[in-house]
Amino acid sequence: MSELVELNLTVNGAPRRADVDPRLLLVEAIREPFELTGTKIGCLTGDCGACTVRMNGTIVKSCLTLAVAADGADIVTIEGLSQGDELSELQQAFWDEYAFQCGYCLSGMLFAAQDLLERNQDPTEREIRAAIAGNLCRCTGYENIVAGVRSAARSRPKGAPARSR
Repeated sequence: MSELVELNLTVNGAPRRADVDPRLLLVEAIREPFELTGTKIGCLTGDCGACTVRMNGTIVKSCLTLAVAADGADIVTIEGLSQGDELSELQQAFWDEYAFQCGYCLSGMLFAAQDLLERNQDPTEREIRAAIAGNLCRCTGYENIVAGVRSAARSRPKGAPARSR
């Protein structure tokens, strides 16, 4: 058995600390000691995107990152995308366009779409599909996801950045 190590993160704006096994994956740390279950464990190979989070401003697949490698990082999970009870504009667009069903892929889709909209205020369908390509959805057929991203892009005034944490 490995000796536990101290893990200090800022998760969704709040400092968090846990003693963890150094072999623990970031996705497991988020879900277990920090009890944020919106981040899903899917493939554990980085292919499905269910474990996607934002770490220090960059989207990462948390199943490919050891928790100890993220020590000191600023992490935003799907729970941190909303502002209290108010959905982000992207989450609201996904809701309005029925862009999710079971919700398993939602973290990856939302973070990939948010990242795209921060770089490109008016993406084409092709650009949206390329941005979400690293996320697998078994329920929606992707049409409504693309519609949700387009809706979020259209709802922002030109020149306004996507609202995010």
